[in-house]
Amino acid sequence: MDNSFASLPPAFYTRLMPTPLPAPYLVAVSAPAAELVGLTPQQLADSLDVLIGNVAPDRALPLAAVYSGHQFGVWAGQLGDGRAMLFGDVATTQGPMELQWKGAGLTPYSRMGDGRAVLRSSIREFLCSEAMHALGVPTSRALSVAGSDQGVMRETVETSAVVVRMAQSFVRFGSFEHWFYRNKNDELKILADYVIERFYPELLGADNPYQALLAEVTRRTAHMIAHWQAVGFMHGVMNTDNMSILGLTLDYGPFGFMEAFDAQHICNHTDQQGRYSYANQPQVGHWNCYALGQALLPLIGEVEATEAALAVYQPEFAARMDELLHAKLGLSLLDQHLDADRALFDAMFALMQANSVDFTLFFRRLSGMRAADAGGDEPLRDLFLDRPAFDAWAEQYRARLRAENSDDATRRLAMNQTNPKYVLRNYLAQVAIEKAQNKDFTEVARLLTVLQRPYDEQPEHEHYAALPPDWASHLEVSCSS
Repeated sequence: MDNSFASLPPAFYTRLMPTPLPAPYLVAVSAPAAELVGLTPQQLADSLDVLIGNVAPDRALPLAAVYSGHQFGVWAGQLGDGRAMLFGDVATTQGPMELQWKGAGLTPYSRMGDGRAVLRSSIREFLCSEAMHALGVPTSRALSVAGSDQGVMRETVETSAVVVRMAQSFVRFGSFEHWFYRNKNDELKILADYVIERFYPELLGADNPYQALLAEVTRRTAHMIAHWQAVGFMHGVMNTDNMSILGLTLDYGPFGFMEAFDAQHICNHTDQQGRYSYANQPQVGHWNCYALGQALLPLIGEVEATEAALAVYQPEFAARMDELLHAKLGLSLLDQHLDADRALFDAMFALMQANSVDFTLFFRRLSGMRAADAGGDEPLRDLFLDRPAFDAWAEQYRARLRAENSDDATRRLAMNQTNPKYVLRNYLAQVAIEKAQNKDFTEVARLLTVLQRPYDEQPEHEHYAALPPDWASHLEVSCSS
């Protein structure tokens, strides 16, 4: 174990040990994540005190990093790892991977918090991190979740838990904003040089490496958010302190997957103004990149160069979104059809909106349509109240399929590797959480197994792909989640 972030000057973090939790118990481990760092699930189970932060691994250098950020569009000042501690990085086949405890106790950056995470939110982060990875979305990973009966107060008293999460880096946009707004250009340069040398060495030879860094982070962010939109994922708290400098989905809190389609859907009950709605995510991502560009301006040196780096966002997002939507509909990305295809997509989303159609089921069932005739339409058609409107759109879609001589079997196979059958619906997470709160962790493990193969049919788990029950519409998640 190493800790490259600890090689930065002491101003970047506070060294400290986690606060122990009594009588820990293991909730779940991710075998694929464990394999990535060369461990087995049994080795993790045998290291429970390490997983919950009661014991630090050999050669670990636990620390809490300082950063700042904009929260809901407002400058919030100093923030930092209020309940997370980085304890080191390990070599993997994908390069060094940093490991963090989340929920390990008070740090100097906890502000009014208690430094703890609750079992409810920890299970949600654990499951969604691994689910998003299986969906092919850039994300941090989750190695394990462990619990303790020690109580913490949220809306009610809940029990504590710790997630061990992993990423190549947990440096955020807000890490750079912290130094910019303090006029600490030396520290700003130290951090930028560290990030470039460790994670973007190909940029070292650029005419302006800091401009190149901003352009690459902007490009990755645009691609990540296009992936979010394509799977119907809503982050819920796209503050600049939650934005990864590597373009990873980071800090799972009040997230949600789109069910009944509503472009203005707000998954975070705390977000009363709807800043982070599904429809707003792309433009908020752009706004956040501008906040990073502002922070890097002293290093880039020129406003024009900064704006040029940021200008990659819109075309990169649009191009990636085009690719993903064409794949979701089983269409080839052909220039001669591009304008008509975008009109087809717009009409599709308008139809889904008007009929409150389930996002995941719509795209999964779409693969069953045939190019020649309406055979195979019924499972999809059943999702719509306005059947004639669906029929009209379906005929346009079939005509487009015929225009490229689409083969039904080949297309269906490709679409089912692009459109997941299983996503982490809020009610599925809630069922697993309620059982886990009674010390029954079988549903967490079962749900994790299903979500690690989201594109497979898994007939034995068919009920995980069903429309949500009526009671699920009353579920709310907030920043405390």
